Amino acid sequence: MTQSSTHTLSTVDEMRQTLRRIGSLKGRQPDAQSLQDVRALVSLAERRDLLIEHLHALNDTYSGLFERHLVALAHIMKLPLAEVFEVATFYHHFDVLPDDAQPAALTVRICSGLSCEMRGAQPLLANLPSLLGPDVSVIPAPCVGRCEQAPVAVVHQNPVPHATPQRVLAAVQTKQTQPAMTEHVGLDDYVADGGYQLLVDLHAGQADAEHVLQAMEDSGLRGLGGAGFPAGRKWRIVREQAAPRLMAVNIDEGEPGTFKDRTYLERDPHRFLEGMLVAAHVVGIDAVYIYLRDEYHGCRELLTQALAHLHAHPPCPLPHIELRRGAGAYICGEESAMIESIEGKRGEPRMRPPYIAQVGLFGRPTLAHNFETLYWVRDIVQKGADWFSGFGRHGRQGLRSFSVSGRVKQPGVKLAPAGITIQELIDEYCGGMLDGHELYAYLPGGASGGILPARMNDIPLDFDTLQPFGCFIGSAAVIVLSQHDSARDAAINMMNFFAHESCGQCTPCRVGTAKAAQLMQAKVWDNTTLEDLNQVMTDASICGLGQAAPNPVRCVQTYFPEEIV
Repeated sequence: MTQSSTHTLSTVDEMRQTLRRIGSLKGRQPDAQSLQDVRALVSLAERRDLLIEHLHALNDTYSGLFERHLVALAHIMKLPLAEVFEVATFYHHFDVLPDDAQPAALTVRICSGLSCEMRGAQPLLANLPSLLGPDVSVIPAPCVGRCEQAPVAVVHQNPVPHATPQRVLAAVQTKQTQPAMTEHVGLDDYVADGGYQLLVDLHAGQADAEHVLQAMEDSGLRGLGGAGFPAGRKWRIVREQAAPRLMAVNIDEGEPGTFKDRTYLERDPHRFLEGMLVAAHVVGIDAVYIYLRDEYHGCRELLTQALAHLHAHPPCPLPHIELRRGAGAYICGEESAMIESIEGKRGEPRMRPPYIAQVGLFGRPTLAHNFETLYWVRDIVQKGADWFSGFGRHGRQGLRSFSVSGRVKQPGVKLAPAGITIQELIDEYCGGMLDGHELYAYLPGGASGGILPARMNDIPLDFDTLQPFGCFIGSAAVIVLSQHDSARDAAINMMNFFAHESCGQCTPCRVGTAKAAQLMQAKVWDNTTLEDLNQVMTDASICGLGQAAPNPVRCVQTYFPEEIV
């Protein structure tokens, strides 16, 4: 799949092409062989919410979604073909093919995120097709969540860190298409270290749910997916709603520059699972749905295994738990879009109100949480709220997990006091700048969080400290630029990403991001027109993607005017 064949359908030609393909299938009846193919892979066909899981099964087996299989799937699930087709064409990792198409024997994706672009992704994209041959499809991909390993290639589902043409060729030749599972804390070791004791005590009545709620509130822990809503308050709000209540866990982590959730999951999956189950017990959750981004294939295998071990040796009665697989859509990091995707639909954000705490997944009150927020629950309750809030610098409180990439010697996830400055973070946690590089600019919050110059290296990095400067910390994805980089080029990379990832539901975002990306290619920026677009996107977009897309543009206009004139 190429950059132009995205789910945004942002051009009239793409819309017309899709409508023609749907029209050509209208009234088509499934053939016997296609029905047999689909039935061999699909179970629980009566469940509408499993549509995306079924599409994955077909896509994995046949290296694409052939139209004949979509016709058969719609018949088996008793769904309109147009509904199946529109879901299949929405997500990047589904490739809808005519019946006579010959899919590539293998697909290699090259991350086009900013950190990978700074480390040589474009030469990889240019050189690999001739090296790998015509049977291998080489395509760009949005950030794959391995920015500390830039540049990154993905051979089928296997990530190749610090990719070179030779390393990618070796992975292709040796058929290394599946990721190896990382070394991690298993169930036995986790339990031996006191794991799941908090959960056991809650179920046995030896620990009080109100005490847990109070600890969460006193710690000051806020949602670590980017929105920053106080976690304890969210638990109380959902707890007050009528049962049954559901829970949706967001491990989509699609913000360019962010990889903290993957890092912690690869190391200690049961710490997250215990936090999830504690939250479910305290809030009174009947069923939990874990939404994991499709780029994290190794994590999916690891989490599947951890859940199997947990169910085989449950420390106490467990709620219903389902692990759901994303399909390549940044927008599904937005909580209501994630819920739509879990329900087997296009990942389009919902209008508010009602809020999902009241009317969420399957129409029920829903507790939506980011992975890392739940990861800290056990430590906060067992060590006390003061343990977490006792960290901090420059008047701030708590801990932050910074995903640091770019021009530093030691990129990676850095657990540091909230309120640390970029200069302190680089010097104390990242081994300083790379040799021959000096701090020029930095992105404090990934693609959405804006860009600041080196002279503003003393701002505390935390919630609410960056807004006066046109930025925000979000998921704490820090990308460090040097004098060899350009803030203008970084902003163009970000806007191209937003244009590619817009769900297309609302015109301000769908048209605004594409038009802004086009205008930003000019040697001299038309700041008046760009600001008109920025204002419309900010004021009228349905969700945070369009509302935050102007941040990098405005930061370049404000702090780096010499680059755009």
